[in-house]
Amino acid sequence: MLPLIIASKNEEIKELLDQEGDLVSKSQWIIGGDGWAYDIGYGGVDHVLASDQNVNILVLDTEVYSNTGGQASKATHTGSLASFASNGKVTQKKDLARIAMCYPHVYVGQICLGSNFVQTIKIMKEAASYHGPSILIAYSPCISHGIKKGMSYTIEEEKLATKCGYFPTFSYHPETKKFTLYSKNINFDLYDEFLSGETRYSNLKKVNPEEAKRLLKENKEQAIKKYRYYQSLENKETEEINDKNVEITF
Repeated sequence: MLPLIIASKNEEIKELLDQEGDLVSKSQWIIGGDGWAYDIGYGGVDHVLASDQNVNILVLDTEVYSNTGGQASKATHTGSLASFASNGKVTQKKDLARIAMCYPHVYVGQICLGSNFVQTIKIMKEAASYHGPSILIAYSPCISHGIKKGMSYTIEEEKLATKCGYFPTFSYHPETKKFTLYSKNINFDLYDEFLSGETRYSNLKKVNPEEAKRLLKENKEQAIKKYRYYQSLENKETEEINDKNVEITF
């Protein structure tokens, strides 16, 4: 697009136009929770991603309907306790990032502030500077998780969530066609420690002892499978990523 040339006889306006290159452009952001982005508002999210507009989406992923009573959403993991999943959710979490990457022109990222603050800011700046649609999914602990250490330890909980492979961090940049997996040193041996540290998982053994072991095992297996998939995307180009036969579970 050619730059807009404006002529003016006003000396002050001329002086301002001389500094045009130093002016900060607006960054448009749509911010919402996972219940909106994964579930009831997904059609709108998809509409934005399918466009060529320079709009950024930030999803605060609490993995549950935090503002309306803690109901299960499509972002809720297998085995998690929530309203309408009182015996543990039996289906897998929707992989919104994987779906978004089906659009080769969309910047996609998963971020976790507690995992790496500088890395989080880097991904957000990349998304904002990319001239096109972007979507960032941010891991966001909430009171419905039942963090046993308390909500004051959310940063530590975020760090553990990434370190154990529960919530990997990565980005995909359409201009460079590069997928970067940032959370490389994953230790899945810490996975059970993470689950047992939150009542949404640990209480499953009390309310549904017959199925608890199976559901939590599936939770971990799904995380490992998802991480292996994202590992396979490193250094692959857009065409390879989007031509790959992808199985998506809603």
